Amino acid sequence: MIEDLAIKSDSKILLLVLDGVGGVPVNGKTELETARTPNLDKLAKQGITGLTYPVSRGITPGSGPAHLSLFGYDPIQYQVGRGLLEALGSGVILDPEDIAARGNFATMDANGVITDRRAGRISTETNKEICAHLQQNISQIEDVKIELTPGKEHRFVVVFRGKGLDDQITETDPQEIGQEPIECEALAPAARKTARIVCAFVERAKELLKAPANMIILRGFEKIQRVPKMQARFKLSPVAIATYPVYRGLAKLVGMDILETGANVGDKMETLKNNWEQYDFFYVHIKKTDSFGEDGNFKEKVRKIEEVDKHIPEFLSLNPDVFVITGDHSTPSILKAHSWHPNPFLLHSKWVISDQATRFTERECMIGGLGRFNAIHSVPLMLAYALKLKKFGA
Repeated sequence: MIEDLAIKSDSKILLLVLDGVGGVPVNGKTELETARTPNLDKLAKQGITGLTYPVSRGITPGSGPAHLSLFGYDPIQYQVGRGLLEALGSGVILDPEDIAARGNFATMDANGVITDRRAGRISTETNKEICAHLQQNISQIEDVKIELTPGKEHRFVVVFRGKGLDDQITETDPQEIGQEPIECEALAPAARKTARIVCAFVERAKELLKAPANMIILRGFEKIQRVPKMQARFKLSPVAIATYPVYRGLAKLVGMDILETGANVGDKMETLKNNWEQYDFFYVHIKKTDSFGEDGNFKEKVRKIEEVDKHIPEFLSLNPDVFVITGDHSTPSILKAHSWHPNPFLLHSKWVISDQATRFTERECMIGGLGRFNAIHSVPLMLAYALKLKKFGA
């Protein structure tokens, strides 16, 4: 229905995603409640708020489904592997028969147990050196070519290129510490060759690596997928301002242009200003709120939220017709992981009827006028408040 109702116009939508911003109380307050955020709070008083579920109540989402939902795509219908997203975001060109996977450099103890899934968040430069070392020594297994692309910190992409490959295989990442890496297995007869190649690659890599990054764990094996683009579905000219490959990959998958930008909020602000006239939908991604949550660093997550707050007047100075601030999922620092908790959602537009919320926090958004809703409805809301939807029916 939205595809039929969407119309092209000059109004502009700005979507600011504070990755993993939602939390749960520590000593009575969440990270958002602890942070000093006068600008976000002022915006909350002027706008309309609510809470979103990325997939459904009680479901803890990965970054892929959480973002696809925010972009207006059913995350159940479009189940996209992390490897594909990381590859697209890293600029890797995939052929139809290729299989991509997301990799972590990890730390494994003498008993073969994973003690750190991120190898202490090694530097990106160290990552590049390790990838070059592995690439030099593992370029092919049987008739399958192996290509590695370094990512940020501990992350990398591996692509398997060859005939007869199938992505119906198990991941090797146990997704938690204190566990041994999982041996890759075929989930269908057609995938036996792929599983064999992956197992051989992991074993060779283990022989070549040393602590702290002495093991690799892989997940999100997938071939290239095609999804309808935002240009056709929503009549938008969308662009992404993000630095991490997975978020760039998600944006590219749905048709967004990708802009080069720096890592901090100020860099992203400058990139936004310099490209404001060229697009009408802007996705700006802030990663560190999620990273500090995963690290269990409550204090630094609070500090990052406060840093973003200082830039809110600059975002508003561009006069977006719709300005939405939310998270893709919650990452409470007390849990050190993504969670099922709903995300605070704030929409600012001259067409809103403001609600009773006085701060941009989880508890204030509970009383918001938008109530609780699935994040897939975020795009229709943004389009409506930007006057980009026709009337439905006669």
